[in-house]
Amino acid sequence: MNERLLQGKVAIVTGGAGGIGRASARLFAAHGAQVAALDVNAAGAEETVSEIGAAGGAAMAVPADMSRAADVAAAVRQTVARFGRLDVVFNVAGVSGRRWGDGPVTECSEEAWERVMAINLKSVFLGCKYAIPEMIRVGGGAIVNLSSVLGLVGGDADFATHAYAASKGGIISLTRAMAAFYAPHGIRVNVICPGLIATSMSQRAQDSPIIRQRLSDLQPLTGDFGQPEDVAHAALYLASDQARFVTGAVLTVDGGWTVR
Repeated sequence: MNERLLQGKVAIVTGGAGGIGRASARLFAAHGAQVAALDVNAAGAEETVSEIGAAGGAAMAVPADMSRAADVAAAVRQTVARFGRLDVVFNVAGVSGRRWGDGPVTECSEEAWERVMAINLKSVFLGCKYAIPEMIRVGGGAIVNLSSVLGLVGGDADFATHAYAASKGGIISLTRAMAAFYAPHGIRVNVICPGLIATSMSQRAQDSPIIRQRLSDLQPLTGDFGQPEDVAHAALYLASDQARFVTGAVLTVDGGWTVR
């Protein structure tokens, strides 16, 4: 396919140093977008930008803690100052809260709850809060938010992280509320719910013989983990004008997890 689906557009990708964020930033740039890769991991964001530059694309790295309003507002300002406008945001930044004590609600620590909500859900709120005025200024835009299958269905003992599930469910509700409200401004807001994807965040699952044995049931389409590029291509579609009549959609990229 020779068509460049984001030609002439400016895109922000949060979590741009990570697996899905990096794959998406690279793909967006390959399709003609000028990309700002935002991440609290400044060195990782720079690596993403270097890869894009080596492939002939245009990108900038912006260090930002997406749970801090000042950082997000500054990152949006820097993107618009550099590239002149903002058309697309893919909110990828997020964490698993297991390191802070996420688990079943009776066991989940308050620290895990607060940190997961800040990094996973508040980050999406802030990313949209500061991006949408710039999109309205140029006549519209596309926002894609990253949720999870665990925002749609309950997890059993192998996936019992209730702060994480609540944050991802919140992203779906926030997405649909924004889609309804900002549609008259020409802003589309959609959400992707991946299953198990082979990234650093899913390393625990990748290293678990029990979960690997379950993959044929969990994700029956392939019986394996998905790849970051699987999510990136879904995001590219939703970000592009090919999805001009799509808003408020919840797109699963899960190898069949949620069809059962």
